[in-house]
Amino acid sequence: MQEGPSWKQGDPLGPIGNKVLFENEHIRVWRVALPPKGHQPWHKHHLPYLIIPISDGECEMRFDDGRKRKIVDIPGEVIWRGDPGPVHELYNLEDENFLTILVEVKAAETSK
Repeated sequence: MQEGPSWKQGDPLGPIGNKVLFENEHIRVWRVALPPKGHQPWHKHHLPYLIIPISDGECEMRFDDGRKRKIVDIPGEVIWRGDPGPVHELYNLEDENFLTILVEVKAAETSK
């Protein structure tokens, strides 16, 4: 797998996912799909979010400071990321398609 160029402060960032599936004042739902050995360009989350894996497999997050984090997705699990975190890119390590749903939380629940 080829390494992408390093991200530098001020460089443009890509979108969180491939397509926004739904959005209202509370949430934004993204489809994140990567082909085998595919790559999601440098991006940054500005909101807390949930990840809902649709396919299983391994990915690697690469951060702008050089750190790497391996991710193992299991369909049916839900992963909470309360801290949006630093700029990063995502690599599909598998020979299969990668698919996940990412839900950004724009507003906290209000009491009824």
